[in-house]
Amino acid sequence: MKKVYCIGELLIDFVAEKQGSDLSKATDFTKKAGGAPANVACAISKLGGESSFIGCVGKDPFGTFLLNILEEHGVDISMAQRSSTFTTLAFVSLAEDGERDFVFSRGADKELQYNPGHRNIFKNNIIHLGAATALLGGNLEDAYKHYFFDGLSQGAFICFDPNFRGDLWKGKEGIFIEKCLPYIEKSDLCKFSMEEAQLLSGKEDLHEACDFLHNIGAKAITITLGGDGTLLSTSKSKQNIPSIKVSPVDTTGAGDAFIGCLLQQISALTDFESLFTEDSLLANMVLTANKAGAITTTNYGAIESLPSLNQLQH
Repeated sequence: MKKVYCIGELLIDFVAEKQGSDLSKATDFTKKAGGAPANVACAISKLGGESSFIGCVGKDPFGTFLLNILEEHGVDISMAQRSSTFTTLAFVSLAEDGERDFVFSRGADKELQYNPGHRNIFKNNIIHLGAATALLGGNLEDAYKHYFFDGLSQGAFICFDPNFRGDLWKGKEGIFIEKCLPYIEKSDLCKFSMEEAQLLSGKEDLHEACDFLHNIGAKAITITLGGDGTLLSTSKSKQNIPSIKVSPVDTTGAGDAFIGCLLQQISALTDFESLFTEDSLLANMVLTANKAGAITTTNYGAIESLPSLNQLQH
């Protein structure tokens, strides 16, 4: 089994309780572990895969809490770093349909330092570049670029999820697009939301968006569509893969559960190329990953709601 290295932020989600989608009216918050790459790492490990988290938290009680959560879920944290900068926080509001909005108080995640001693660990493994904050500059972006280059030079399977957050890129969407393009160009798998696919391609029609993104270089593309499943696109075909019907209460982490489940299945392959030569293989994996994402929305909190292997099999 291949190891999946998830690079980016690990943070505290303070989830507003009983107030709908208006954070200004919130008085009660529940502390949850969050951060997209960390969620993905936990999803992989919970489903029996091997994952490692590369990121930075503060030398404070919140940072200790977060690393303990990852360890409890079987994630390798030997490459995680700690900084005197306070741990990154996100404040999350939930609408009645489970959709959420974020306000960030950025901290230690941006302090990740590239470690050249790790450059040889990626050979024949998987790198997941799925950080919401990684393209905002600073040490994290430099480390992200270096690990991306290391993965390419060693023939790693590269997965890219831009994790666009409007609050972080307001008025700077053009810069976001420009920074994403080199990752899309070299990735084996790209995971987008509908909003991200349209933003990055400039196309409203999702099939046209996929064609544009394939022309840049992406080999396989998944566009998650919530209850409508996932659009899977390769150079050979496009197909809508259905999801199961659920009543969502919190969509936080659903996309991370989806891509984590998909990467866990890919990590079990002896040959990554089979993904692009066997027509039904990737489609069947996406079908299972859709189920993982749907199950995650039926409970509160990203990591706590991640499905087990037993849940996926029933």
